[in-house]
Amino acid sequence: MRIKWLLLSLISALAVFSFGQNEKSAEANRQDLSLLNAQHEPPRLGIHWARGFNPAPRAAKTNTPDMTYHGGVIMPYTVSESIFWGPRWNNSSFAADKITGLDSWYTGFSDSNYAKTSDEYGGSNGQVGSSVTHNGHLIDTSAAANGSSTSAIVAEVCKEIGNPVENGYYPVYVDVGRGHAGYCAYHTFGSCGGVTVQVAFFFNLDGDAGCDPQDTSRLHSQGLAALANVSGHELSEARTDPDTPGAWYDHHGAENGDKCAWTFNVPLVTFSNGTRWKIQGEWSNNAYDTRTGYPNSAGQPGCLDGH
Repeated sequence: MRIKWLLLSLISALAVFSFGQNEKSAEANRQDLSLLNAQHEPPRLGIHWARGFNPAPRAAKTNTPDMTYHGGVIMPYTVSESIFWGPRWNNSSFAADKITGLDSWYTGFSDSNYAKTSDEYGGSNGQVGSSVTHNGHLIDTSAAANGSSTSAIVAEVCKEIGNPVENGYYPVYVDVGRGHAGYCAYHTFGSCGGVTVQVAFFFNLDGDAGCDPQDTSRLHSQGLAALANVSGHELSEARTDPDTPGAWYDHHGAENGDKCAWTFNVPLVTFSNGTRWKIQGEWSNNAYDTRTGYPNSAGQPGCLDGH
């Protein structure tokens, strides 16, 4: 989510939250909550706010809530590899079904109808594509960062990924809970060995009611179900609005995942490998314009989940 500096800077003064804000550029209005860290921190984009917490200013009324194009690149395809960071990932009781489940999630995301909800968006380098080549996962049992420094998350990716690739997407799942932070996850970008990569950060969401999609299917543990839902939010946004100067977001900075956050159309969405997940929809300009989507929390019928 891309939000203006002046309003977000007010929120940074609240001690209950462990992040700050600064503006990346006037043109792109890219969200950056890293003011309390180094000045050259990569921006936190596509922040998945916890239930009941959203610091976005109330949007001024406009003719349309559609996202508009801001001139940047998109991801025409995705090569993903997950990193599980923290000593608890070596504990089988803690890891439970989360590592194997997320590997299955990324594999099934590829060419799913859910992934195709974002394929209408294009950029300076082509069209968003639904293909994801998932290269599995890596486990780093050193002490994990808490996500407050985006540079630390990018550095972890650069340390663990030996051969980063163009259109690489590297989600980092830590064993640290979010505590008082008002968000569940975010995406950002960085450079590893001269290769620009897309990176995402996810807290441990076990027992976290603020980041829980409330999946009652019993197909997955609560922790896995929560991570799967926020993973859909971040991957969809990284594909449509990565890097700089930014590609697709609306008049007050919301990306496609932000605009449909915490809204669910059906109990479960089936992926291409047959796995089923409770997962939020993603915003479609076309669905809103033709009134074929389901409503988001603002009642705007532009969300699609590909079920």
